[in-house]
Amino acid sequence: MLAGTPAAGIFPDLLVGKESSDDAAVYRLNDAQAVVATTDFFMPIVDDPYDFGCIAASNAISDIYAMGGKPFLALALLGVPIGKLPMEDIQRIVAGGHDVCARVGVPIGGGHSIDAPEPMYGLVVLGLVKPDEVKRNDQARAGDVLILGKGLGIGILSAALKKGELKDKAYRQMRETATQLNTPGLDLAAMPGVHAMTDVTGFGLLGHLLEICRGSKLAARLDFDAVPLLSAARHLAEAGYRTGAGDRNWSSYSASVELPGASPAWHRAMLTDPQTSGGLLVACDAASVPAVLEVFRAQDFKQAAVIGSFSAGEPRVIVS
Repeated sequence: MLAGTPAAGIFPDLLVGKESSDDAAVYRLNDAQAVVATTDFFMPIVDDPYDFGCIAASNAISDIYAMGGKPFLALALLGVPIGKLPMEDIQRIVAGGHDVCARVGVPIGGGHSIDAPEPMYGLVVLGLVKPDEVKRNDQARAGDVLILGKGLGIGILSAALKKGELKDKAYRQMRETATQLNTPGLDLAAMPGVHAMTDVTGFGLLGHLLEICRGSKLAARLDFDAVPLLSAARHLAEAGYRTGAGDRNWSSYSASVELPGASPAWHRAMLTDPQTSGGLLVACDAASVPAVLEVFRAQDFKQAAVIGSFSAGEPRVIVS
């Protein structure tokens, strides 16, 4: 939708704008500081109001960490059907967002609310980063290794929940994953061997990996067996669950993806599954892999794993 708007070339301090479809905008304040700015909001993907607030806030804050920044201020965005949604539920949504922000020392300094046909909630989030530590999504290098920080499958679990077919254990797995903040991004930003970073959200793993490939002008090879998957989502995908958004994702970028001819349909469902507050996708040199994985492990990202690599070539993803 922004394709027809003018480029931001007249603003030399705008370090990251819309050109690379990155996670957030970055504006240099001085030689030592740049501000990272993002916003995100959506309608409920879970029924519990408090959990919805937690997930929506986590999703928004993650964009700051994906750029290597440290969040310091948030504003709430709230739309609710006035007179139809109980005030207690509205307060629980807001409380969920507040508690996630408080966990990382970020105040919600205000915001904006409207009367809306359906509930929606999210945040505007501001962060700070050193200009030379900004992690863009278009700076991967040939030979880099690809690491994913969280398991895939949030979209499939949400779809099963909407049909009333998600068991309590699977729901807890979905909630725990979607509310785990991508705080490793802050430490990864200080590593010179980390060249590019983004978080996996609505376009699925393949879509966000293609953004890195296109921006960096590289090809990527993805080892499906190495990709971390949420166990409950894998079982559902094997049983035939998939999302309409995942199918739309595939239609939009299938020409740039090569899947093995014999791969089962559930593989594609997992790779295109839209994530809410998904994991960090990191491109780093081979020598940095142990240190990057140690950062993830130290912050309890137990599923973080090496899943592929980059090479010179036409921007595309080859899955093996």
